[in-house]
Amino acid sequence: MSGAGRLRTVVAALLALAVVAGCGYGSERVDTGADVEPSGPKLSVDEVRVGHFPNLTHATALVGVHEGILQRELGGTRLSATTFNAGPAAIEALTSGSVDLAWIGPSPAINSYTRSHGKSLRIVAGATSGGVRFVVDPKKIETAADVKGKRIASPQLGNTQDVALLDWIARQGWKVDPASGRGDVSVVRTDNKLAPSAYKSGSIDGAWVPEPTASLLVAEGAKVLLDESSLWPDRKFVITNLVVSQRFLTEHPDVVEAVVRGSVRTNAWINAEPGRAKDSTNEALKALTGKALPDEIIDGAWPSLTFTDDPLAGTLGTQAEHAVRAGLMERPDLHGIYDLGTLDAIRADEGRPPADDAGLGVS
Repeated sequence: MSGAGRLRTVVAALLALAVVAGCGYGSERVDTGADVEPSGPKLSVDEVRVGHFPNLTHATALVGVHEGILQRELGGTRLSATTFNAGPAAIEALTSGSVDLAWIGPSPAINSYTRSHGKSLRIVAGATSGGVRFVVDPKKIETAADVKGKRIASPQLGNTQDVALLDWIARQGWKVDPASGRGDVSVVRTDNKLAPSAYKSGSIDGAWVPEPTASLLVAEGAKVLLDESSLWPDRKFVITNLVVSQRFLTEHPDVVEAVVRGSVRTNAWINAEPGRAKDSTNEALKALTGKALPDEIIDGAWPSLTFTDDPLAGTLGTQAEHAVRAGLMERPDLHGIYDLGTLDAIRADEGRPPADDAGLGVS
């Protein structure tokens, strides 16, 4: 086996271990967070199980659950929500049938789709763009060149921010072994919950992380070296999509339609009522974690987020290229990863054009 082949084998094994490890932490069944009970006729299931993260980049899910918007769309079918701390754990839950739909980042969706030979999931709607920053210790890092030789955290091997960090490092002309994280920069995979304490203790010199972790690190004295949106055309890139298992989509399209409509209506409410939406997101985080974010944290993080049901499919393909260049996967065939028929029908009802699937939709 070639050196490149051995590397891909090792990385694939570590990704699999990350998935298994992810199942053991950070997943928790939670109630709907809203005084909205199932009411009216049931859809084709008694209960639909959804997954999301306690991150600001998942505000669509946080607000949709907390405000009861999703439950109202489901009528008599009960909504059950589970939180995860990283995409691989959410993907494992989707694959095992523990959840039916999930809001996740692009890299875990790509990994799942390619490793299953296109049989695991479909992306049925967008949710969020942006909300990711590279923050560093200003005493150690003043410019991009200073990152060489430093210890930089990402949330988990193979997750969306890990891929983005590895790609940025490669673009600087530096080399890092993607499996171990060792090289010209030390990539330290660190749970988002632990990143602030790791930074405070000096065990990391910076982190490429989503909100609110980035702003929590800034509160500990870090500075923003770059906002990831600055690396993308029009400053837009997908950070959160709504995905569904293909089995559930085939068997319960009525339920998927209700969740997609709820997601679209939640984003419309967030964009129409940003102040109330920010408060609702923080209330949801408090219900999940036991503690609300300080005003200065959520106020600093919120402007970096864009809430959109457009899946920004063109950027997904670019992120896949980043993973290939980083040595995390072979060049993937992503044709069929999108099924935007339900989303487009909802958009048509609102007088909006169909979303672009970048040629990666189902035939």
